[in-house]
Amino acid sequence: MDMSFLHNFKTIRNEIKDHSNKVNLIVVTKNQDFEKINYLISDGHKDFGENRIQEAKSKWHDFLRKNNDINLHYIGKLQSNKIKGIGELFQFIHSLDCIKNAELLAKEEIRTSKKLKYFIQVNLAKEIQKSGIQEEELNELIMFCRKINLNVIGLMCIPPVTGNSSVLFKRLQHLSSNYSLKELSMGMSNDYKDAISNGATYVRIGSSIFNKD
Repeated sequence: MDMSFLHNFKTIRNEIKDHSNKVNLIVVTKNQDFEKINYLISDGHKDFGENRIQEAKSKWHDFLRKNNDINLHYIGKLQSNKIKGIGELFQFIHSLDCIKNAELLAKEEIRTSKKLKYFIQVNLAKEIQKSGIQEEELNELIMFCRKINLNVIGLMCIPPVTGNSSVLFKRLQHLSSNYSLKELSMGMSNDYKDAISNGATYVRIGSSIFNKD
């Protein structure tokens, strides 16, 4: 097995620590086998991200039954017909974006007797192909989540591949501050340093760890 991923992980982890000790690295393990993941766990890492529920279940279900110190983050698009069962695997949801799914997640918390932590995904660039609530609808969703006692801890965004990510990161930081939310999930392999400079507290990195040349 090519072990370069472990070197990449340690390099990025150290870069993040040099920027700030308040930033959590979520290692995105989509399409990665558990043998590689286990090396990172053995190195002390605890935060991992998946964006497909079925894949996450097949990979993590048995391990999490015996190990409760891992934080599994759901970072994919939330589909209402797949929310049932999500609470059995994940501790964090990064892509809440509508009232309907908020209602379903509240029911899932009751079903599993487990409170989750949520980020609301905001589509700041108004990209049709991306999920996320529109900025002008954010207040209604936050107020609704507070009313039904969902623990919204922060906001999340995914900037366009082209363009100035920093502008949107600054905007998300401003919105988060307006609602007294302490966490910001923003920044991936191509822009995590800009995200950290603009207040990110969680960055989601996969390809720079596992696919770096």
